[in-house]
Amino acid sequence: NTSGLVAAGKSLLGLQVLSKAIKERTIGKYYLCIVKGVIDSPRRIQGWLLKNEKTNQVTVTKQRREGSLPIETEYVPMASDGHYTLLKVKLITGRSHQIRAHLASIGHPLLGDVVYGAKKPVPGLAGQCLHARRLSFVHPRTGERVTVECPLPAYFTQVLTKLRHLV
Repeated sequence: NTSGLVAAGKSLLGLQVLSKAIKERTIGKYYLCIVKGVIDSPRRIQGWLLKNEKTNQVTVTKQRREGSLPIETEYVPMASDGHYTLLKVKLITGRSHQIRAHLASIGHPLLGDVVYGAKKPVPGLAGQCLHARRLSFVHPRTGERVTVECPLPAYFTQVLTKLRHLV
C-alpha cells in the first residue's frame, strides 16, 4: 500500500552492493506522507521497534526490549490544513513498517492506515498516504551521487487537492 520507488539489485553483484549500502546507511531514503493532526516543526524521533512475525505488525517503544531494534525517523512538515499535515520523511534506519508505526506511536497515524491508524478505511482511498519519493546513493562504478525521484501517484494528488490547504 506504499507507492513510489523500490530499490533492487539487477545482478548478484548489484544486490551485494545495494545490501552493503543499506547496511552502512549510505542510501538516502525520503518519503512523503499525510498524517492526522498538526505537526508544526521538524523533528528527529527515536525508539525501539519490535516485530511480531506471526502478525507481520510492529510495536514501537521508548525503551529497549528483548528482540527490539533501534529506529530513527526524521521529518519536516511541508503544509497543514489544521487537521492533517503533509510531511517529508527521511529514514535514518529502515525497518519494516517504521514510518507508519513510528508516527502512529507519537499520535500522528498516516491517513488511510488501517493497521496503525484508523481501523476503518478512508472511502475512495486504497491504502495509506505514504509515498517513497526519492532515493539518493553513490553509484558503485562511477562514485558519483545519484538521486532518483518518483512523482506522486494520482490518488495522492487527489487527496492533496481535497485537503486544499496542503497543496
